[in-house]
Amino acid sequence: MPLPQPRPSIPDPSEPVLHDLAPIRYEGVGIAVQLGVRRSEDGIWRGRLHFIESGGEEERVTAEIFCATSEQDLWQAVRDLREHHLRDLYRSLAT
Repeated sequence: MPLPQPRPSIPDPSEPVLHDLAPIRYEGVGIAVQLGVRRSEDGIWRGRLHFIESGGEEERVTAEIFCATSEQDLWQAVRDLREHHLRDLYRSLAT
């Protein structure tokens, strides 16, 4: 009897996908930045930032501060952020 062929796994659209962004420096420490993007049940694209200090021992995460009706609009909002905005967001989570 032939074995069933495994189907390629399709990611759950409600599960966030992490995307690497440009790292930042805060008080001389390198901070990796990732964007977690997901599509909610109502069809809205949502995203939150993940800040990982060098060494990876501590991660700080924002709420879903990005919200858009299309993935393209969400990425445009992310591209509009400047490094000083990212540093300010990180500082608000670190203090």
